[in-house]
Amino acid sequence: MKELLDTLTTWRTEGIDAGRAVVVRTFGSAPRPEGAVLLYASDGRIAGSVSGGCVEGAAAEEIERARSSGHARVIRYGISDEQAWDVGLACGGTIDVLVEPVVPPSAVRAAMASLGAGGSGAAVVTPLPVDSPPADLGPHEPGAGAPPEPTLLVHDDGRLEGTLGDANNDAELIRAAADALKRGLSRTVELGDRSLFIEVYPVRPRLVVVGAVEVARSLVRLARELGFETVVIDGRASFATPERFPEVDRLIVGWPDEIADQIGLGPNDAVAVLTHDVKFDEPAIVEALRRGCRYVGAVGSRKTQADRRARLLEAGVSESELAQLRGPVGLDLGGRNPAETALAILAEIVAERYGGSGVPMRDRASTAPSKMVSEATPATAG
Repeated sequence: MKELLDTLTTWRTEGIDAGRAVVVRTFGSAPRPEGAVLLYASDGRIAGSVSGGCVEGAAAEEIERARSSGHARVIRYGISDEQAWDVGLACGGTIDVLVEPVVPPSAVRAAMASLGAGGSGAAVVTPLPVDSPPADLGPHEPGAGAPPEPTLLVHDDGRLEGTLGDANNDAELIRAAADALKRGLSRTVELGDRSLFIEVYPVRPRLVVVGAVEVARSLVRLARELGFETVVIDGRASFATPERFPEVDRLIVGWPDEIADQIGLGPNDAVAVLTHDVKFDEPAIVEALRRGCRYVGAVGSRKTQADRRARLLEAGVSESELAQLRGPVGLDLGGRNPAETALAILAEIVAERYGGSGVPMRDRASTAPSKMVSEATPATAG
């Protein structure tokens, strides 16, 4: 939704209304993830995508129908017309799509609030119509839907705006939304006999690199390509220069443990410690672990790591905190040059963010349940 804000603003400036379709659940090799959005304007213009081109036309027609009826409904687009599924998804996989007569104002506000420096993250929670498809894979005849219900909002600090009417369900919703925000992945959950779509708008992830070394230069470039805000910290002014890091968002000369408050180091940050200098590395690691940074990795050989861990324990770092330290840093890709090392580090950071295993997709596919493979992935996603 974030990438469509400018388009939506332009349409509204022109006096054009729009409804939307959003993917709320996927099965198999679906071409677009949960949270993918398509907008359909009242003058026939389309922006965004829910399937990479497979069912965009059908989804636009459903948005127009929703605009006429005032009802939201969830439609399952699958692979088998013979079983009365709504539309054949030729590119493989199955998707449940929420069709809404208007773009929810809460989604627009949350998307805007998450942008830029100092933004705040939130999850918009939409109760799905009671006749929506079940969580299990299988054919489902679309229902009539219902008028859109009020949305709830879970802020990244755990505050909940609205209620499900039950304290236990509210607490479970907050936990589910917090996990979704941490991973940056929208999803549908079942609570209190209702399906709830958690649409996440996290703040921009940040990578804090301690040590303005050669690997850091490649790491900054790669991280920016993946949408990370980047910060490089080094106590050596001759290393931390704009000439060496022209693409970094923030370049700081100083000691990382002393400027942690200045940069607001916290749970949204991934920290890569690269300096090979005990007096610089270890205070940075201690501070990052203490503040609960989502990823903390440090370079060094096995012996270096073992010696470092012993010193950190003596310095008061707990076993549970130390278990969060990734060292040696990065996934084993086999590369050795600075760019390859940076790729290995960033690959591990991305895997941590999304809960990925880091194993080859071929190996995952070979161990997938045969039923899911046969029913949900008959063709390559397009």
